[in-house]
Amino acid sequence: QVQLVESGGGLVQPGGSLRLSCAASGSIFSIYDMGWYRQAPGKQRELVARITTGGATNYADSVKGRFTISRDNAKNTVYLQMNSLKPEDTAVYYCNAHRVVRDYWGQGTQVTVSS
Repeated sequence: QVQLVESGGGLVQPGGSLRLSCAASGSIFSIYDMGWYRQAPGKQRELVARITTGGATNYADSVKGRFTISRDNAKNTVYLQMNSLKPEDTAVYYCNAHRVVRDYWGQGTQVTVSS
């Protein structure tokens, strides 16, 4: 079992930045691929960024060049640095831990981009 707790969401103006954090507990963090997903009202949950156990990353086309995912295995934490935020980035952001056929989710943190 893995418990995930997100933090760092909030209200930001267009063009601003936020850094989301996801703290993991309950299992060996380093064996999990980690990801950030988001879900806007009326839309399906979508992958934002993912980082493997080996540090390889991939991003949704909509956030490439603006968002950066990273992990600190010593702190059992994954981060999402979000720059140049746009109103369309408004959503609830969820942290995910994945290994083989198992997926674990956090409770989500709201990000609102608005002037």
